[in-house]
Amino acid sequence: MYGNVPAAPRASPAVSVLAASLTGRTSFARPKSRTYPQQHIPFAYYCPQVNKTFFVYGGTTAHKGTDKQELLHMVSFFDHAAGRVPRPAVLLDKKTDDAHDNPTLMVDDVGYIWVFSPSHGTSRPSFVHRSKRPYAIDEFELIRETNFSYPQPWYLPGRGFLFLHTRYNAGKSFGANAIRCLFWMVSADGRQWGEPQPLAGIDMGDYQVSWRHGSRLGTAFDYHPGPVGLNARANIYYLETRDQGRSWQTVAGRQVKTPVVAPDSPALVYDSRAEGLLVYLKDLNFDAAGHPVILYLTARGYESGPKNDPRLWMTARWTGSRWEARPVTRSLNNYDHGSLYTEEDGTWRVIAPTEAGPQAYNPGGEMAMWVSRDQGLTWRKTKQLTRNSVRNHTYARRPVNAHPDLYAIWADGHGREPSESFLYFTNREGDHVWRLPPVMHGDSAKPEIIR
Repeated sequence: MYGNVPAAPRASPAVSVLAASLTGRTSFARPKSRTYPQQHIPFAYYCPQVNKTFFVYGGTTAHKGTDKQELLHMVSFFDHAAGRVPRPAVLLDKKTDDAHDNPTLMVDDVGYIWVFSPSHGTSRPSFVHRSKRPYAIDEFELIRETNFSYPQPWYLPGRGFLFLHTRYNAGKSFGANAIRCLFWMVSADGRQWGEPQPLAGIDMGDYQVSWRHGSRLGTAFDYHPGPVGLNARANIYYLETRDQGRSWQTVAGRQVKTPVVAPDSPALVYDSRAEGLLVYLKDLNFDAAGHPVILYLTARGYESGPKNDPRLWMTARWTGSRWEARPVTRSLNNYDHGSLYTEEDGTWRVIAPTEAGPQAYNPGGEMAMWVSRDQGLTWRKTKQLTRNSVRNHTYARRPVNAHPDLYAIWADGHGREPSESFLYFTNREGDHVWRLPPVMHGDSAKPEIIR
């Protein structure tokens, strides 16, 4: 069931968040994916100082599928020592049902929880909130009301924030006509921010995925060729910064002038247009040697259905001298989304909905774990994490500093109609899958083992 959640304030200078719900019941569910979309990073963050994984997701005001839905920004955590979750906190009501407004979070070096609440386009405001106390979710303060889309906030220890994001129709500031342009901003303390700086605006725009590795921040992005735009998304580019955005370079160290506006940029990793394929970016990670590895999916077209098969999961790894692309497995929808894990012993894992689900060729399916022990040369499906599901599972997300006991978190939902939706997680070995409680009658609860 959907549960009852109270209406939350839109935003105020100090927000004492509501512990959902006032009637003693709540749901970790909403009919759309609460961990969507892939351009929102990160959703979860493990803090060893308190042995908790904090996470955000999109909640809803709806009690059933026919109710009007408004997106609630929810904050919670999993207490690894206790094996329990508290009542999730309702940070704000985004006043929309658009899941592109789902939040992301970051944790600074003191332990404050930062929530970045975006907007899909420029018609709604965006917000930045910070917890009033370290490692606590009971009260937040509004830091900034502005506008940004597809937030990817990163805190680099000892340096502060480097905030990657998208701005709509902002390319005119640097002579581009792109609809979606990539930008970055920096802040030492999260309160005072520098001006947005353009990173890329190729043709009609770009999407990106990013991750940090020590003091480095890497981003992999595509471009949207005209006149079609995002439904023709193509190519992969990679840039990284080691100095908080003062300079950007290719993985080989070649300095690149930003913003990137040409498809033939030296940042190019993979020219998919030469093969007549579209590219759907999924994840970016770094291997044991510190080399970037990009997870992506290729397809023959943007429409759903078998005519655009095969849809291939791929990795592109920097070997130290060149980019090496290798296949992982196949999928049934371009929006099947999963995460890439690169572990210290050289093991690579992909947790993703690669298996056919109840709504075939719609986003998602049955969740599986794939493992490679030879840097992506060969892959083996070691676990099918879900099976015989009523709804498709998708958007498996990787926490920062992922703890072995909560390695991926995702949601389910019917691919063709409004439905119930629940949150799930699994551990590193895929031994079990847990479902977060759809209804809570106390202040905390244990997740339910479903497999």
